[in-house]
Amino acid sequence: MNAGDSFVSSPSPPPDPGAILDALCAFQLTEALKGAIELDVFTHIAAGAATASAIAERTNASERAVRILCDYLTVRGFLGKEGGRYTCSPTAAVFLDKRLPSYIGSIANFLAHERIVNSYRNIAGAVRKGGTVATSTVSPNDPVWVEFARSMAPFLGMVAALVAPLVATPGQPQKVLDVAAGHGLFGLSVAKANPSATVYGTDWADVLKVAVENATALGVADRYHTIPGSAFEVELGTAFNLVLVPNFLHHFDKATNTSLLTRLRQAMTPGATIAVVEFMPNEDRVSPPIAAAFSMQMLGATESGEAYPFSDLDAMLARAGFSNRRAQPLPPTPQTLVTAVA
Repeated sequence: MNAGDSFVSSPSPPPDPGAILDALCAFQLTEALKGAIELDVFTHIAAGAATASAIAERTNASERAVRILCDYLTVRGFLGKEGGRYTCSPTAAVFLDKRLPSYIGSIANFLAHERIVNSYRNIAGAVRKGGTVATSTVSPNDPVWVEFARSMAPFLGMVAALVAPLVATPGQPQKVLDVAAGHGLFGLSVAKANPSATVYGTDWADVLKVAVENATALGVADRYHTIPGSAFEVELGTAFNLVLVPNFLHHFDKATNTSLLTRLRQAMTPGATIAVVEFMPNEDRVSPPIAAAFSMQMLGATESGEAYPFSDLDAMLARAGFSNRRAQPLPPTPQTLVTAVA
């Protein structure tokens, strides 16, 4: 930098009380979006019912109320409006039109579930305690996970479809363990990608019923087996060539995760792959936004969970005895695949 030069910094935005109002009313967006999904508003608009009156007729609802809801969703970026006619945003058009295979609107049933929402009623208390002040979502046989398995399948199935070709070995026998399988789609996607793969899913018994339904629908039920119980306690078996750990480690602290990963490595063949799928923030823990914000979700719902950056996941895997640890983003989803070798 030459003498006389100076930096010109961008001016900071002015103080904005509206930002505080907006944040404290953010629950309205959750309920508005959930309500619009329940009413199939996006599907009706995509099908040509573009005015408040047309949408009201399709939904058997109040025209005034439909207009207010659609105007609000326009303000929030889910709809567009011109001359009294509404259009779906590109995101809503792809993911909230129920007629399309890419529809993921069912995730509202879990993410906005009363049980989940109530976990965040007392964040000050959770901060004082260091974990949830509600009933932890990782309590044994919690029925909320059945809702998770059914409602989150469309979104997580999209993630599973990205993971499968990266970890499946078509033409080679693969014994696969899917930890906290839920809907089962991570293991089932591997089974579809590799006809020589046999999958074992572990989770609570009621949750695994959903996985079995999905295995039957995908035509791989003869290669899908269940291991009911806690992955920390149940007899897992041995000689697994691939272990999948999708969206599970964020529920627990580092020591608990290291203990689990050590247990999983002992069930694997030498040279086998472990595939961990997570919301993984950068090392600054404030970016990218969705992955970084996921830690708040864990603060409200678990005793000691959070979203871990790669340095933390890398250290846990290393302490558990895994080598060749690597991270790979899974666009367009906000998730990351971390693989390692036993």
